[in-house]
Amino acid sequence: MTRRELLRTTIVAGSALLLRGRSGFGQVASRADSSDRLYDPSMVQQRAVATSADNDAALKSIEQRLKCTCGCNLDIYTCRTTDFTCTYSPALHREVLALRQEGKSADAVVAAFVTKYGEQVLMAPKPEGFNLAGYLLPGALVAGAGALLTAVLLRRGRRAAQQVTAAAAPVVPPAVEDERLRRALAEVED
Repeated sequence: MTRRELLRTTIVAGSALLLRGRSGFGQVASRADSSDRLYDPSMVQQRAVATSADNDAALKSIEQRLKCTCGCNLDIYTCRTTDFTCTYSPALHREVLALRQEGKSADAVVAAFVTKYGEQVLMAPKPEGFNLAGYLLPGALVAGAGALLTAVLLRRGRRAAQQVTAAAAPVVPPAVEDERLRRALAEVED
């Protein structure tokens, strides 16, 4: 099959598909009785009107230190502003707001969440006790692997240099070599 025949066949087949109808192309409209969660408008919960307190920088920094409990592994702020089907993050946001309105500091709010939900509510564990292994062990392993790799490469480099110097025999001038050969020949003839 030549290129022209392949091109002609491709154009004819593509045109036939387009002329056949638009079924199967693009998005298919969702029906109300569909069980598809993405098209179900009842899944999106009604949200209260956002206030300036909802987007306060201090509140945002607190919520970014705390993990949403819905299982998405996002922080509360990201979950409540991106996943509009989550029912956990708005409730957690209201808890943070209530604690801040009581006059608690950011660390006190985080401590209250740790008391209520456990340490797994933190986006990053506290750097103390066994948690230090999580912070220090990966870096130590990378540094150890780098040191080992450096040692292996230096050893190979030294071996290669020794082999090159051993392979390069000393160059003997032709006159000296001729004299050595004459003496060896004289010894054999005797």
